[in-house]
Amino acid sequence: MKCVALKGKREFEIKEMEEPVSNNGEVIIKVTRCGICGSDLHYFESGEPKGLVMGHEYCGIVENPGSREDLKVGDRVTALPISPCGHCSACLKGNPQYCLETWTHATGLSLDYPGALAPKMKIRPDMVIKVPDNISDDEVAMVEPTAVGLHAIHLADIKVGDKVLVIGGGIIGLVCAMFAKKEGASLVVVSETNEERGKKAVSLGVADSWVDAKDENAMKEMMAKVGEGFDITIDACGNSPAVSSALTMARVGGEVVLVGVSLTPITIPTVIGVMHELTIKGAIAYTKEEFKTCIDLIANKQIDVKKFLSEIVTLDDVQASYEKLTSGTSDVIKILVDVQK
Repeated sequence: MKCVALKGKREFEIKEMEEPVSNNGEVIIKVTRCGICGSDLHYFESGEPKGLVMGHEYCGIVENPGSREDLKVGDRVTALPISPCGHCSACLKGNPQYCLETWTHATGLSLDYPGALAPKMKIRPDMVIKVPDNISDDEVAMVEPTAVGLHAIHLADIKVGDKVLVIGGGIIGLVCAMFAKKEGASLVVVSETNEERGKKAVSLGVADSWVDAKDENAMKEMMAKVGEGFDITIDACGNSPAVSSALTMARVGGEVVLVGVSLTPITIPTVIGVMHELTIKGAIAYTKEEFKTCIDLIANKQIDVKKFLSEIVTLDDVQASYEKLTSGTSDVIKILVDVQK
């Protein structure tokens, strides 16, 4: 079957791969939608590991329920892409996202479990979740990044009236902004280097305003408006300037949540965190309950994730789509792949 695999730095190849087989009770699904995730862009930029078939945000139809007796052929499903051990302290406390084995065999993030940039895939059975009929395939494929944002907001513990700065206007940043407003933040500002994305954050209604991260005067003006600084700052980028801004723009005694990922070391002014006694939290992925909560929120029309959807493309368009998402000039937020075309 046709798939898209990582060939090298900023380069994919379309090639043939064998259809997945359920050897250990895995669920086999026919993929209907696959999302391109911000973390996938890191692999694209680095070109490693070669041969990786990405895609960990998806919707599919069950072709073989494997060991799951509660599933049947034809059921619509999605799944957590993680691979937790199930018996460590993190797993037993309901936090499989930071189990030491969580990413070892993760779907679409490891070579042994190819992801959804292929027509069919096998999924660890205990991670598969059936989805309601009133959620579209597009919405289902956006559950995973929505859960990432929800987890970050839960860690931020926003109080009604808090002023919140979100650094980064990609899908994770915008979802964080959306949930921050839902939690009662009195002001939500998105900081972006890409003017088009900054404007979109406001036009989509998830941010009250945006600030150009490249403009020092604009940043100073924004700080002057909020007085001592923001109660909560959320970094959804992961690079040195972004994390430094998250520390600098938080008020004394404020809180910083780091949800952006960097695969290489970064340099930040830790003295600010010390002198201002900031609370700094890392946020990785989500719990299973948060993942299910996002399905419920979408099904009950409590949140609208389709407004973040920019394009639906085919496997042949994946290379161009990754280039667009890393251009730094496009206003595209979320691209989904119709894998069957």
